[in-house]
Amino acid sequence: MIEYLSLKRITAMHEEEIKEAVNEVIASGWYLNGKAVQRFEHNYSRYIGTQHCITCGNGLDALYLILRAYKALGVLNEGDEVIVPANTYIATILSITDNGLIPVLVEPSLDTLEIDDTLIEAALTPRTRAIMLVHLYGRCAYTERIGTICKQHNLKLIEDNAQAHGCTYKGKRTGSIGDAAAHSFYPGKNLGALGDAGAVTTNDEALAKLVRTLGNYGSSRKYVFDYRGKNSRMDEVQAAVLDVKLKYIDEDNTRRKEIAFLLEQGIDNPCITIPKASERDNVYHIFTLLTPYRNELQTFLSEHNIQTMIHYPIPPHRQLAYKEWNTLSLPITEQIHQQELSIPCNPVMIPKEIEELIETINSFAPHHI
Repeated sequence: MIEYLSLKRITAMHEEEIKEAVNEVIASGWYLNGKAVQRFEHNYSRYIGTQHCITCGNGLDALYLILRAYKALGVLNEGDEVIVPANTYIATILSITDNGLIPVLVEPSLDTLEIDDTLIEAALTPRTRAIMLVHLYGRCAYTERIGTICKQHNLKLIEDNAQAHGCTYKGKRTGSIGDAAAHSFYPGKNLGALGDAGAVTTNDEALAKLVRTLGNYGSSRKYVFDYRGKNSRMDEVQAAVLDVKLKYIDEDNTRRKEIAFLLEQGIDNPCITIPKASERDNVYHIFTLLTPYRNELQTFLSEHNIQTMIHYPIPPHRQLAYKEWNTLSLPITEQIHQQELSIPCNPVMIPKEIEELIETINSFAPHHI
């Protein structure tokens, strides 16, 4: 069986260091807001290249807290619009609507699967206040054109960096390109915890302080509550685990790129399209194939003991949670969600698995052709 992603094997790569770090937390008797969190915040902010890192409970909370803090600072107000890619995980959208803001969905490019920067300006209105950029699948979504649009229209640029730890743009890491960024450390991420965890990175000191306050019940001093906040904290165990794995993230990403190169060069099946590798960086959190025979290919690979996943079968605008959007026509997004199949590409894969994966995909032929 070629597993899509074996978290057991991923953890085993650094198991002894992880156990030692967790045991130190257990022995300390301090499990929240302690030295492990402080150490990881310091190390991760240095790694990303920002002055501030504020840890929180998960990636959705990180996104939510950024927007909530901007509202508290008067940068955003109820009913303001946020440009966001239509092709994204629903958490991106939830963070906007949960803050009483209005998402404006913009189609992706079929070549890159990221937001199409040529369509953004047409989506702007007098109520537009921000662009939420999503580095989906591990691909850098930023372009100079997006940066220029933000400057010309005085828009905040918020990065959803949940899938792109270690990705870069011209020497800067994603998570440091915009005004603020949200990070998820869900176990399956390139930098994954042993449970839920998240963080915000920014160079904006006022925003950083407010994000930390809002994630601590709205309290900046014990038992004094200036805001109606929430409880969103990374615990000491997750911080200790992440601090160990952070040392190896670039090495792991290099291995992902090596495997991805072999897949891109080796897969040669006329029924399958691999989105173009662009000049922008890609840390291959997800290796995506597009095919109109997605379900048939997934069944075929399963029969050959190869696990795959679909990211994501139903786009946000087709979900019941956003039934007011169900009649929207976003054909590029819909095509991606109907055709996308994710195949194994992770640092614990061995050469035999890579060869078998390529050979099996190349042997696939739809029954009705």
